Parts: sequence; structure tokens; C-alpha cells
Amino acid sequence: MNETKYGVTIKASEHPYKGIFTSLPKSGGGEFGKYYSLPGLNDPRVEKLPFSIRILLESAIRNCDGFQVKKDDVEKIIDWENSAPKLVEIPFKPARVLLQDFTGVPAVVDLAAMDAMKNLNSDPNKINPLVPVDLVIDHSVQVDVARSANAVQANMELEFKRNGERFGFLKWGSTAFRNMLVPPGSGIVHQVNLEYLGRVVFNNEGLLYPDSVVGTDSHTTMIDGLGVAGWGVGGIEAEATMLGQPMSMVLPGCFGFKMTGKLRDGVTATDLVLTATQMLRKHGVVGKFVEFHGEGVGQLSLADRATIANMSPEYGATMGFFPVDHVTLEYLKLTGRSDETVAMIEQYLRANKMFVDYSEPQQERVYSSYLQLDLADVEPCISGPKRPHDRVPLKEMKADWHGCLNNKVGFKTAELKHGSVVIAAITSCTNTSNPSVMLGAALVAKKATELGLEKYLDQQGFSIVGYGCTTCIGNSGDLHESVSAAISENDIVAAAVLSGNRNFEGRVHPLTRANYLASPPLVVAYALAGTVDIDFDKEPIGTGKDGKSVYFRDIWPSNDEIAQVVCNQVYCLTCSKVPMKLSLRGTPCGTLLKFLITTDHISPAGSIHKDSPAAKFLLERGVDRKDFNSYGSRRGNDEMMARGTFANIRIVNKLLNGERYKEAGHETIVIAGAEYGSGSSRDWAAKGPMLQGVKAVISKSFERSTEVIL
Repeated sequence: MNETKYGVTIKASEHPYKGIFTSLPKSGGGEFGKYYSLPGLNDPRVEKLPFSIRILLESAIRNCDGFQVKKDDVEKIIDWENSAPKLVEIPFKPARVLLQDFTGVPAVVDLAAMDAMKNLNSDPNKINPLVPVDLVIDHSVQVDVARSANAVQANMELEFKRNGERFGFLKWGSTAFRNMLVPPGSGIVHQVNLEYLGRVVFNNEGLLYPDSVVGTDSHTTMIDGLGVAGWGVGGIEAEATMLGQPMSMVLPGCFGFKMTGKLRDGVTATDLVLTATQMLRKHGVVGKFVEFHGEGVGQLSLADRATIANMSPEYGATMGFFPVDHVTLEYLKLTGRSDETVAMIEQYLRANKMFVDYSEPQQERVYSSYLQLDLADVEPCISGPKRPHDRVPLKEMKADWHGCLNNKVGFKTAELKHGSVVIAAITSCTNTSNPSVMLGAALVAKKATELGLEKYLDQQGFSIVGYGCTTCIGNSGDLHESVSAAISENDIVAAAVLSGNRNFEGRVHPLTRANYLASPPLVVAYALAGTVDIDFDKEPIGTGKDGKSVYFRDIWPSNDEIAQVVCNQVYCLTCSKVPMKLSLRGTPCGTLLKFLITTDHISPAGSIHKDSPAAKFLLERGVDRKDFNSYGSRRGNDEMMARGTFANIRIVNKLLNGERYKEAGHETIVIAGAEYGSGSSRDWAAKGPMLQGVKAVISKSFERSTEVIL
């Protein structure tokens, strides 16, 4: 068998590791295909490797051609325990690439520009991707219509009207470059990846190997919950991978996060991931792999694992990886993968020592560092008001709110006051993929209705507004004019509560200064309360139809109640099978910034503020304000994106008159605190400052994806 990958053909008879190239037989006769056997190396070091590192090892072995990937690279990975602390570099070739429309458009634009090869009398087909590429349109939807039964249809019609040119370009790109296009309205990219695109194990014309993916969205890590190695990269890295170039990466350390016990009644996967995010941020895992293990993992559903993996960027890790086990296999069956495909996946992973069976004694694996969490210790919580890892136990929320507020002006209006919830959104790839928390939210509303507190979700104003990335990226639309006016005129610290993964300053909405991440059931509870200034343990949410006070505990469903509804409504066919369980001298500093400058500060993705340079640019060209669209939808236009750089209204340049250097045309530098570039992976976080004349960024530390693109 000849293996042709990434434009390099290696004859099996000449492959450096031909001795471990073996067949994977079917139980009824014949074979699934052939694969490179890690046990065939007969090296005791391999048995101690974390599962996530084994995926890097298999890829290096399979792609070892003596040119792009060498035997020395393979040896570095085998000797991971000793070589990783030395920060050695290795090449890695992901199996596929995932794009979404905001970050995917610049990549397709770049590939289209390479069509100039025609003018060089060369073959433009050489620009075609050499690995599978999927592009999911999910970031273009904006919430113009809400609190309406036809909101989703109305918003989708507006989405197509605003983005017709972009969508036409992407459709052309899907045929010109032989990639797969998932149209608008299909769902959030990471859920599509989890349910449909993820292979877990590839069978490429008889060659078997683990699925792996890089995506132009930082939450690509959600696929780690399925046992697929995946993480977010910048567009330049993604394009290089498409065209057959290996990624050069530092061989990462791998932190072992052991889970024991099980979640208590009333505790959700969101509470767990916010707890883990705080622990891991404090421990320091930027640029590392985190591998979850222990018997507690076996108690988590696949959706719960995906929730935890999804927020890897928030706790700073490259990956938050869950090895494949029986729960994974059942999920694959539930989402329509064939029995033969699932059998092939299980047999391959077992044969290559990449499968976990929690009913069997576990082989001790070596990790760079260790953390442990008893799931029984997790308690209900939310996170905010400005960072995902600022976890607040629910019982301490009222006190924490007053501590954060430091209010000096008092409450100025009766209708709207500090802490009023003006946005309550069940949103984001983190939670909407998890039936337990989604149906838990419905049960909270149902119980509130039965007590006479409120109506069902749709009557409360919770209507489906779209299938895509909305509130979490700032696409939740405008507030009512009277609400906006009350906030601005009275300097109200208004709140948003969302079941998302990002709450950085200015991201969710320009007028919500306090933004809290919470589980979908808690979003409903805070919507009912109407304020974050409440102690759910002691204060009532409202008054029931019998005139008695209704408390949080009265409407909160038990885990058993949620499990029964999930079983009846989601897993009705398979419930019995699915476990519920440069030189800078003379360069002036033009910008001095604070700690934790995110990519939302540097290059916003959401709505274009009416007083921004980008808005002025559009108005001067006859674009009505209603047609501004968003920064993310205009990433193919450098004039817009340059004007949008550092346009976040919450960013403060601490250097007095620093702007004068830019206005005078001088090159400048940016000085910032730690964790510069946290959040979404965005090429424009590097391109924008460069177009503004920034020569360098000096920071105490950089987030991995931003450091790469800089």
C-alpha cells in the first residue's frame, strides 16, 4: 500500500516504520484496513504517555517521510516525559481543517488570490486543500427580532439579505476548492462538528488513523470531548495546514485532571466547567494539554464532557481532552454513525491503546502536573462580571455583586437600577449542545408557571432567534431604545446573564458592563428575578398565585427530574443503553493597556458602534446604520478592520496623548499587562495593529493563539 498524504507519497515498503504497519481484522472475517501500531514499537515509554500525546505520536509515525517529519521528531514524542520540559518543537499534521464564516472568509479570500498562478502559467489546482476542509456558516446571524414565534425565520431572512455577497463567495469557494459548506441555519459550528463532522477514526482508502482537527475558532476544542484532538488556530496556520504544510508546535506539557465521585443533585455541567476553569487558570495551563481522567469522568455524559472541553480557551489550555470510552461510542450511535463505523472505531482504538474502559484497572500514565476534583464538591455558581474564570458561588452572588459595584451614585431610577438584567440569553456552543441543561431550563420555567410566577419560556420572551453564534459574540441585537436611554443617561451598571463562554468587556453588548456566565436554568431564574442583585438562598424571586413568596429552591429541578425528561424527549430510543452518568530603539509607545487585553479589545467581532471610526467610514460611503452588519461579517475588508482595531468602547489607553503618535504617522509599540490576546483566535488581532502602524507588542505574557499569529 502506498500512502499519499499532504502531497507526499510514501511507499509502504520504504516507510521508516513499515515494521509496525499492520492489519485490523473484522470479527466476521476480512479487515477494516491497515494502521501503524503503537504497541508494535515495543517501547515501555509509550505505555506511560497521555492519550492526547499518543495522537501526536501516531501522526508523526504515519507522516514520517524524512523531510517534513523525521525519525528524530518521532523520538522526541516517544521521550515526551523528558523532552517536553525542554520546549522542543515538533511538526504536526492534523487530519482535517474546520472553518466558520467570520474567520473562514479571509482564508478563502487568500486562497482565491492565489488563483494568480494562472498568470504565472502554472496550475491553479495546486492551491486546492490537501486535507478535508469543512466551512460552517454560523456567525452571521444577528438578533433583530426577538420575543416572537417567527423570530428565527425573520432573522434568517435578514441574515441572507445582509450577507448575500459573502454567502455567494463562500458557495463559490466550496466548489472551487473542493471543501464542504454547511449552510446558514444548520447550527453552531462546534455542535455540527460534534454530531456530524467528527470521524474519531479516519478510514482513508484502507488507511486507519485518529481524527484530529484545527479550526479557525478558539472553541474548536469542543470536539476534544469526543476524543478527537482539536484546537483553534489563526487563519494563516489553517491555510498552511490545508496546503499540506505541517504545523510547527512546541511539544506541549500535559496536565492530568483527575475527577472522582459524581455531581450532587441540582448541580449542572456549567457549574462544573466554571469550577474547573477557575482551578486551571489559577494553576496555569496556557499552551498545555489538559487530559481529564479518573472514575468521575465515567459518570459524565458526552454532552457534559463537550461542555468542559469547549471552554479550554477560557482556562487557557490548548486542549481539554477526554479519551474515547463506552460513553463516546454510545453517543456516536445516538448521532447516526453506523454500527460498522462504531465497531471499527472501538477496535482500532483498543488495538492502538487509545481506548479507556473505566470498568477495568487503569494503566498509570505520566503527566506534567496533577490536579484533582471531587465532583461532589462542585456547587451552583456563575461567573463574572468580566472574565470567565471569575467564579462566584451562587450563595455569595449578592455580596459579590455589591463588592464589585462599589456604587457611589445610588439607584437613580425605579424602573432600571444597578444590576437590572437587560439581556438574558440561553446561547452558545458551550451549553446549547447539552440536553440536560437545556431541558433543565425548561423545567425551571415550567415550575415557575405552575406556581403562578410566570408563563412558559416562549411567553416569557425566550423564543428561538437563530441557529448560530449570537449573544456570546455580541450579535444579540439592540436593546429597546428606552432601556438604552435609561442606561446611558443614568450611568446604570446593567447586567447580562447568558449561558455562554465569553464575558469580556464590551463583547456581549456595549451597554452591559456586568456580564455573567451561567447555566441555562440559572439564566431563566435570573430572568424571572430581573436582577443579579439577589440572594437566591434568602430572598424570593417573586410572589405565587397563592400570595406566598416563591424561592429559588421551589423552582429548581432535581437531577432525577431532568434525567427523566432527557430520557423521554432525547434518548427515547437508546436511553437504556446511554449511561446517565526586531529593533525598537526610538519607537514611541502609542498605547499603554491594562491587564487581560482580549482579542475582543483588539479586534471586535460584534456590532459596529454608531460613533466608531468604522461607522464613520460606512456612513461616508452611503451605508445606512441598519445595514452596518458586524465587524466579523466584514473581515474581508481591510479598510474596515483597520478602523475597527482597538475600537472596543471599554478599552482604555492609559498613556495620555499616546494617540498623537499614530496621528503623526509614527510607528508605535503597544505595552500591555499579562495574558495579552486572550479569547477568540483572530488573525485581525495581528493584522489590525500592524495596519495602524504598531511595530511590536510588549506584554508580560501572551495567549497561545495570539502569540502565534503575531
